[in-house]
Amino acid sequence: MNDPAKQFADRHRLPTQETAPRLEIRPIGFRDACAFVAAHHRHHRPPQGHKFSVAVFADSKLAGVAIIGRPVARRLDDGLTAEVTRLCTDGTKNAASKLYGAARRVAMAMGYRRVITYTLASEPGTSLFAAGWGAVRTTAAQSWSRPSRRRDDKHPITEKVRWEATCEGGGACST
Repeated sequence: MNDPAKQFADRHRLPTQETAPRLEIRPIGFRDACAFVAAHHRHHRPPQGHKFSVAVFADSKLAGVAIIGRPVARRLDDGLTAEVTRLCTDGTKNAASKLYGAARRVAMAMGYRRVITYTLASEPGTSLFAAGWGAVRTTAAQSWSRPSRRRDDKHPITEKVRWEATCEGGGACST
Protein backbone atom coordinates (compact mmCIF):
# COMPACT_ATOMS: atom_id res chain seq x y z
CA MET A 1 0.00 0.00 0.00
CA ASN A 2 1.03 3.58 -0.48
CA ASP A 3 1.41 5.13 2.94
CA PRO A 4 2.28 8.81 2.46
CA ALA A 5 3.61 9.17 6.02
CA LYS A 6 5.97 6.19 5.57
CA GLN A 7 7.11 7.44 2.18
CA PHE A 8 7.84 10.87 3.66
CA ALA A 9 9.78 9.33 6.58
CA ASP A 10 11.78 7.09 4.22
CA ARG A 11 12.68 10.03 1.98
CA HIS A 12 13.78 12.21 4.89
CA ARG A 13 15.65 9.65 6.96
CA LEU A 14 19.30 10.52 7.35
CA PRO A 15 21.63 7.81 6.03
CA THR A 16 23.24 7.36 9.47
CA GLN A 17 19.95 7.30 11.37
CA GLU A 18 19.23 3.81 12.70
CA THR A 19 15.71 2.49 12.84
CA ALA A 20 14.73 0.61 15.97
CA PRO A 21 14.09 -3.10 15.44
CA ARG A 22 10.53 -4.35 15.69
CA LEU A 23 10.23 -6.06 19.08
CA GLU A 24 7.84 -8.96 19.57
CA ILE A 25 7.10 -10.89 22.77
CA ARG A 26 6.74 -14.67 22.50
CA PRO A 27 6.67 -17.56 24.97
CA ILE A 28 9.87 -19.57 25.38
CA GLY A 29 10.61 -22.87 27.09
CA PHE A 30 12.67 -23.00 30.27
CA ARG A 31 15.56 -24.92 28.67
CA ASP A 32 15.94 -22.39 25.82
CA ALA A 33 15.65 -19.43 28.21
CA CYS A 34 18.36 -20.93 30.44
CA ALA A 35 20.63 -21.49 27.44
CA PHE A 36 20.29 -17.80 26.52
CA VAL A 37 21.06 -16.74 30.12
CA ALA A 38 24.09 -19.05 30.25
CA ALA A 39 25.42 -17.49 27.05
CA HIS A 40 24.68 -13.81 27.75
CA HIS A 41 24.16 -12.92 31.45
CA ARG A 42 26.90 -10.78 33.00
CA HIS A 43 26.89 -12.14 36.55
CA HIS A 44 24.36 -14.94 37.08
CA ARG A 45 23.86 -18.54 36.11
CA PRO A 46 20.42 -19.75 34.98
CA PRO A 47 17.93 -20.29 37.83
CA GLN A 48 16.79 -23.70 39.11
CA GLY A 49 13.18 -23.46 37.99
CA HIS A 50 10.41 -21.20 36.78
CA LYS A 51 6.68 -20.62 36.60
CA PHE A 52 6.91 -19.21 33.06
CA SER A 53 9.37 -17.54 30.70
CA VAL A 54 8.97 -14.96 27.95
CA ALA A 55 11.26 -13.96 25.11
CA VAL A 56 11.65 -10.84 23.01
CA PHE A 57 12.52 -11.12 19.35
CA ALA A 58 14.01 -8.22 17.38
CA ASP A 59 13.16 -8.60 13.71
CA SER A 60 12.72 -12.40 14.21
CA LYS A 61 16.04 -12.82 16.12
CA LEU A 62 16.02 -13.84 19.79
CA ALA A 63 17.15 -10.72 21.66
CA GLY A 64 16.36 -11.50 25.29
CA VAL A 65 14.52 -13.60 27.87
CA ALA A 66 12.83 -13.15 31.22
CA ILE A 67 12.45 -16.09 33.61
CA ILE A 68 9.74 -15.68 36.22
CA GLY A 69 9.33 -17.90 39.26
CA ARG A 70 8.55 -17.96 42.96
CA PRO A 71 10.27 -15.34 45.12
CA VAL A 72 13.70 -16.47 46.26
CA ALA A 73 13.21 -14.81 49.68
CA ARG A 74 10.83 -17.16 51.49
CA ARG A 75 9.13 -14.34 53.45
CA LEU A 76 7.93 -12.89 50.15
CA ASP A 77 6.59 -16.23 48.86
CA ASP A 78 2.92 -15.67 49.72
CA GLY A 79 1.47 -17.43 46.67
CA LEU A 80 0.46 -14.11 45.09
CA THR A 81 3.95 -12.76 44.39
CA ALA A 82 6.06 -13.70 41.39
CA GLU A 83 9.73 -12.79 40.89
CA VAL A 84 11.62 -12.08 37.70
CA THR A 85 14.59 -14.22 38.70
CA ARG A 86 16.56 -13.57 35.50
CA LEU A 87 16.29 -11.05 32.73
CA CYS A 88 18.93 -11.08 30.04
CA THR A 89 19.24 -9.40 26.64
CA ASP A 90 21.82 -9.17 23.91
CA GLY A 91 21.80 -5.36 24.26
CA THR A 92 18.97 -4.68 21.80
CA LYS A 93 17.48 -1.26 22.53
CA ASN A 94 14.26 -1.39 24.59
CA ALA A 95 14.33 -5.19 24.87
CA ALA A 96 14.65 -5.21 28.67
CA SER A 97 11.75 -2.77 29.15
CA LYS A 98 9.61 -4.84 26.78
CA LEU A 99 10.40 -8.00 28.77
CA TYR A 100 9.69 -6.41 32.16
CA GLY A 101 6.34 -5.14 30.87
CA ALA A 102 5.43 -8.54 29.43
CA ALA A 103 6.47 -10.39 32.61
CA ARG A 104 4.24 -8.07 34.62
CA ARG A 105 1.23 -8.47 32.31
CA VAL A 106 1.49 -12.27 32.12
CA ALA A 107 1.91 -12.63 35.90
CA MET A 108 -1.09 -10.40 36.57
CA ALA A 109 -3.16 -12.36 34.02
CA MET A 110 -2.22 -15.55 35.91
CA GLY A 111 -3.58 -14.06 39.16
CA TYR A 112 -0.44 -12.80 40.83
CA ARG A 113 -0.96 -9.52 42.70
CA ARG A 114 2.69 -8.42 42.83
CA VAL A 115 5.78 -8.99 40.72
CA ILE A 116 9.24 -8.25 42.10
CA THR A 117 12.82 -8.28 40.88
CA TYR A 118 16.22 -7.11 42.04
CA THR A 119 19.01 -5.10 40.43
CA LEU A 120 22.48 -4.42 41.71
CA ALA A 121 22.59 -1.06 43.49
CA SER A 122 25.15 0.03 40.90
CA GLU A 123 22.62 -0.48 38.06
CA PRO A 124 20.28 2.44 37.31
CA GLY A 125 17.07 0.44 36.71
CA THR A 126 16.14 2.51 33.66
CA SER A 127 14.33 -0.40 31.97
CA LEU A 128 12.27 -1.12 35.08
CA PHE A 129 11.32 2.53 35.49
CA ALA A 130 10.37 2.70 31.80
CA ALA A 131 8.17 -0.39 32.20
CA GLY A 132 6.30 1.21 35.11
CA TRP A 133 7.97 -0.57 38.03
CA GLY A 134 8.94 1.23 41.24
CA ALA A 135 11.97 0.84 43.50
CA VAL A 136 10.75 -0.11 46.97
CA ARG A 137 13.87 -0.79 49.06
CA THR A 138 17.57 -1.49 49.11
CA THR A 139 18.72 -4.80 50.56
CA ALA A 140 21.94 -5.29 52.48
CA ALA A 141 24.94 -6.92 50.85
CA GLN A 142 24.98 -10.43 52.30
CA SER A 143 25.59 -14.05 51.49
CA TRP A 144 23.00 -16.83 51.41
CA SER A 145 25.48 -18.94 53.39
CA ARG A 146 24.84 -19.36 57.11
CA PRO A 147 26.67 -21.41 59.77
CA SER A 148 23.72 -23.82 59.85
CA ARG A 149 23.61 -24.19 56.05
CA ARG A 150 26.72 -23.48 54.06
CA ARG A 151 26.32 -22.12 50.52
CA ASP A 152 28.85 -21.45 47.79
CA ASP A 153 27.90 -17.97 46.55
CA LYS A 154 28.08 -17.73 42.78
CA HIS A 155 26.62 -14.25 42.50
CA PRO A 156 27.76 -10.72 43.39
CA ILE A 157 27.50 -10.03 47.11
CA THR A 158 26.57 -6.37 47.04
CA GLU A 159 23.60 -4.15 47.86
CA LYS A 160 20.57 -4.73 45.66
CA VAL A 161 17.46 -2.69 44.91
CA ARG A 162 14.09 -4.44 45.04
CA TRP A 163 11.62 -3.27 42.41
CA GLU A 164 7.95 -4.15 42.23
CA ALA A 165 4.82 -3.77 40.18
CA THR A 166 1.41 -4.46 41.71
CA CYS A 167 -2.24 -4.80 40.75
CA GLU A 168 -4.49 -3.37 43.41
CA GLY A 169 -8.02 -4.72 43.89
CA GLY A 170 -8.23 -6.43 40.53
CA GLY A 171 -8.02 -3.11 38.71
CA ALA A 172 -5.34 -1.70 36.48
CA CYS A 173 -1.74 -2.50 37.31
CA SER A 174 0.21 0.24 39.06
CA THR A 175 3.48 0.70 40.90
